[in-house]
Amino acid sequence: MNAFLKWFFVFISEMLKGFAEIFTGLWHGLKQIFNIKNYISIFKSYSTEFGALAWILSILAIVIVAAIFVIIALMIILGIRKYIRFRHSIVSNEDLLEEIALLQRRVLKMTKEKDEIMAMKIAQMGVPMSGNIALGDGQMMLEGEAAGAEGMAGEAVTTDDGVIQTTDRRFSKLMEVDAFYKTYTPPEYDNTITLEEFCDRYRNFACSRMHLYYEPKTIRLFIAGMASTKLIILQGISGTGKTSLPYSFGKFLQNDTTIASVQPSWRDRTELFGYFNEFTKNFNETETLKRIYSSSFNNDINLILLDEMNIARIEYYFAEMLSILEMPNADEWELDIVPNAWSTDPVNLDHGKIKIPQNIWYIGTANNDDSTYAISDKVYDRAQPINLDAKGIAFDAPDTPPINMGFDHLDALFNEAFEKYPISQENLRKIQQLDLWVIEKLRVAFGNRILKQMNLFVPVYVACGGEELDGIDYVLATKIFRKFESLNLAMLREELRELCVYMTKLFGKNKMNESIAYLERLQKLF
Repeated sequence: MNAFLKWFFVFISEMLKGFAEIFTGLWHGLKQIFNIKNYISIFKSYSTEFGALAWILSILAIVIVAAIFVIIALMIILGIRKYIRFRHSIVSNEDLLEEIALLQRRVLKMTKEKDEIMAMKIAQMGVPMSGNIALGDGQMMLEGEAAGAEGMAGEAVTTDDGVIQTTDRRFSKLMEVDAFYKTYTPPEYDNTITLEEFCDRYRNFACSRMHLYYEPKTIRLFIAGMASTKLIILQGISGTGKTSLPYSFGKFLQNDTTIASVQPSWRDRTELFGYFNEFTKNFNETETLKRIYSSSFNNDINLILLDEMNIARIEYYFAEMLSILEMPNADEWELDIVPNAWSTDPVNLDHGKIKIPQNIWYIGTANNDDSTYAISDKVYDRAQPINLDAKGIAFDAPDTPPINMGFDHLDALFNEAFEKYPISQENLRKIQQLDLWVIEKLRVAFGNRILKQMNLFVPVYVACGGEELDGIDYVLATKIFRKFESLNLAMLREELRELCVYMTKLFGKNKMNESIAYLERLQKLF
């Protein structure tokens, strides 16, 4: 045994000496590589015999060797940093996986609790429990499906016309509207006021009662926009009264404007109109839906304000309404709310559809900055944009009370303006010539929709106290020439100058100032 121990000790000792020689040799090697003092002495001993070329080559060799060592050092440092980041990402991934696992456990726990609540609710409603209940993936499957369905809907029975007979109610806010209008007495409307008087009285009311100052042209554009479309976009810099205009307009009509503050998270219509909750069997109603529904009962002028409407994509949350408002037959303006009809639904809900009345307008405010989305041509073509780019100037106005004005009278005033102040044949001819010029030079057409809106907008603008050419000018600037922004304007500056000259020649000097100023601004920007 002693012999074995002696052998093992000698064996291990020799092996450890080998490792020691490795580290010793490595140390000696590094010490030899970085022995700067030895390099200096060697250089001194040989440099006495150097000529000019030898000095240059020796300095170049030293620089190259130093650069190689620097590169090696940088590669080692980068390798270490990369390894540290790799280790950090591995640790982060492990923490993330642990967090995901924890969330999954919580979801399973909540799903189980939901299934237990549903089972308790079904038991309380008297659903036959003879069948097995399988709980999984958040769904409840019952044997005897027909019996279960009848129990969940309060012994619901579907009639021949597709209406589900039930005692449950899913529209609480709309039912409040039904109850209110059962005893509703409409106000006494002022049906003698003209459009020009209407504009003047609103401007004086906003000044005297609300300390808001608007130019007469702004009021005329707003009223004319209401005659041409159901969607008006108030755009411009912050602080010019975009939100205050529809708000004060509702106060003037003694029918407050419904304000819907658009959020960046809006992705579909449910944020605006609500949705049916399959779990609670209730419809989550919004104030916008309530206002649309209540408008079908009254003869008021109703406004819905979409504040900061382009902070989310309008084409997402307002897409269905854009399509509805485009239908030529107003009787077809219906919005699908729920897929079926219950016997307890509100009285003006027809088989899950709500009718969009004619006495309601949508007013959107829009800022153009980095926090908002650009408004697409699809939206602009269906709307009437109004630019509010300047702060109102204070003026003195007599104290003016609000009024009661019915939608029927306003609609009659619009129709009267259409007949009394149609666009003159001469200006229609000039617009057609301008259209042909723009098509030939810039490949942009006016479009039938815009011409139709112009024929509605301009007569009402004139009836409100404006000039015909000013109304035409504003429509061209905001709905036609605005489309030029999508063109390569850097290559079309000469064509824009020619267009300004052509419009001056066609309509006269000092006319069409809005359009010419906009075109000149485009030339400077691009």
